[in-house]
Amino acid sequence: MHFKLIIALVDATKTDAIMTAARESGATGATVVGDARGEGLNPRKTFFGLTLESQREMLLFIVEEHLSRKILEQIADTAGFEAHPGSGVAFQIDVEDTIGLKGQIETLLDEVEEKL
Repeated sequence: MHFKLIIALVDATKTDAIMTAARESGATGATVVGDARGEGLNPRKTFFGLTLESQREMLLFIVEEHLSRKILEQIADTAGFEAHPGSGVAFQIDVEDTIGLKGQIETLLDEVEEKL
């Protein structure tokens, strides 16, 4: 079984909705890293030297490769990346090897076999 790592940088207010949408699309879990910061094409406005920006979180999903594109698209739709520029970003990268996913693999075997 091969995996992808999906990394999503999102507004903290959308984390729960994105986690739910990702699970419905086949993700078996995620790690949430709080207090992420970043700057896009247009830097955020400041007020008396303080940056006015919303709280960001980084979501890390290790997902089966056959499910990864569907999950990635669902994250983007739920977060509104295309409709609202600057609302976040998500991308996927190949995972060379994993340890500690035995429970997820057993759960995914039936689902992935149906898709193949």
